[in-house]
Amino acid sequence: MEVGISFNKNYLPDNLKLVGRIRQKLAEFGIGCRAVCSPAELTGIEILMVLGGDGTILTMAAECARRGIKIMGINYGHIGFLAEFEQEKLDEAVELLCRGEYSTERRSMLSVNIEGKNFLALNDLVIQRSTYGNKYSNTINLSATIDGSLVDNYLSDGIIVSTPTGSTAYSLAAGGSVLTPDISAFILTPLCAHSLHSRPIVYSDESELKVLYHKENTSVNVSVDGIVIGEYESHLELNVKKSDCYTEFIVSDRVNFFDKLLSKLSKWSR
Repeated sequence: MEVGISFNKNYLPDNLKLVGRIRQKLAEFGIGCRAVCSPAELTGIEILMVLGGDGTILTMAAECARRGIKIMGINYGHIGFLAEFEQEKLDEAVELLCRGEYSTERRSMLSVNIEGKNFLALNDLVIQRSTYGNKYSNTINLSATIDGSLVDNYLSDGIIVSTPTGSTAYSLAAGGSVLTPDISAFILTPLCAHSLHSRPIVYSDESELKVLYHKENTSVNVSVDGIVIGEYESHLELNVKKSDCYTEFIVSDRVNFFDKLLSKLSKWSR
């Protein structure tokens, strides 16, 4: 087995020390490891340890999902919803890994198709108004259908389409519900809708969502897991469904979702 270690490069000296410490421990069990600085370096890796916050994990999640690589998250960020282990539990996490005394948890992902290109999202897809330049718009009008049936026409700042994993991220801040990771559903959350009846919608992850945008002389920004994939003018059509890929996390049986949720939300409110 070969283990990869990915980390936030903003804290390079400290993280290099951690890599050395982890490498030494793994070597005692005859397990090889190497630093992984980009998705291109994931070849041959079976497990990826990620030292960082949610953003660091999200940068690797889609590529790990495509390759069937398990992720072990160690929180060296602020909140760290995606990380199973806090930094003070690093030694315990490495021990679990070395002894194989861990469970895995599969997280569903969004498959987003836009203009013939496909993107994977562990957290969310966000479509929102442009806030700068000549294409600035106060609001945008998005039409959403699920399995061909109209859900709503949203006059708003945009919408968020979230997985259960992403329900504790931007969607939650925008008023969406928290979904437990095991639920077979997605959530569509409007951003500052100009309508009293426009509310978050939880729908089956077996359904297909289509989002349409038509308006001249304005544009919308589209981001997947926090990364802007493009600015689209005048016309846009997105198709969103559950991906055949999934992100597989290494988890500890000692961590309860609701205990973790309360702990993380308490950090968020500070």
